[in-house]
Amino acid sequence: MLPIHFAPLQGFTEFAYRRAHAKIAGAIDTYYTPFIREEKGVARAKDLKDLLFDIQAKKLDTYHVVPQIIFKDISEFDILVHTLEDLGIREIDLNLGCPYPMQTKSGRGSGLLPHPEKLEPIFLRIGELSHISFSVKMRLGLTSTDESQALIPMLNAAPLSHVTLHPRLGIQQYKGDLLLDDFEHFASKLKHPVIFNGDITTVEGIRAIEEKYPNLAGIMIGRGLLTNPNLAFEYLTGKIEDPLPTLKKIHAEIFAFYSEHLQGGDAQVLEKIRPFWTYALPSCKKINKAKKLSDYLKAVEEL
Repeated sequence: MLPIHFAPLQGFTEFAYRRAHAKIAGAIDTYYTPFIREEKGVARAKDLKDLLFDIQAKKLDTYHVVPQIIFKDISEFDILVHTLEDLGIREIDLNLGCPYPMQTKSGRGSGLLPHPEKLEPIFLRIGELSHISFSVKMRLGLTSTDESQALIPMLNAAPLSHVTLHPRLGIQQYKGDLLLDDFEHFASKLKHPVIFNGDITTVEGIRAIEEKYPNLAGIMIGRGLLTNPNLAFEYLTGKIEDPLPTLKKIHAEIFAFYSEHLQGGDAQVLEKIRPFWTYALPSCKKINKAKKLSDYLKAVEEL
């Protein structure tokens, strides 16, 4: 059985979700934080605050979490790595895959893939930081698969723990076919363990990828786990369960956390908690239309 990794999703897989999922559903090898970015010369405080909850909770919890960083050059990379290093972090994932224009247009995420001249000093720096384990999450390119092919010597020379590959181009975002032939070609040339990421929503989908690529080191799932938090458990145990009870238990944990830590009252809690159902129950009208927290909670109770 392959290890299952939980992909980071901005606005969804924050500390409250990670901890609740690990406690209630589990079966995840590693959770990755939504990317931490630089802002005005320092690591963004909001991102660090989320990670600090994980650091503080490690005394009680047993789940494995790795922070992910996004950057446009060696300067931003150094700022973020040194900040995490000072917090005692010894595992860092590099975001070379984010497809959203706000990031790619600034040369971050998959927007960095066409620029090997900017990536070269970063991978050389990784070689100097032997006390930190680095991994990479990437796409096949921003506009062309030639971009990832050009990076293979650089990737192979760097001491990476693994490479997670989403087999699309950045300009595709999450639409269009997966470029599986290009994935196979790229993966076959990498010296590092490869983790597959992209469009996996069922146990059958996991097994199909496992069979198609027998040399994989793992599978990373994002939206599929938000829809069915039992997915990794079902794959590892063969037991199929109704996801709704698990969703409601996770939701209750997250709601309790936000109720305790958010200071903006019911309106802020509602704004923060409602997106929980985006992938699980996107068409639930009562949840989507609730304007008061009491109405929202009643709609959830009636599910």
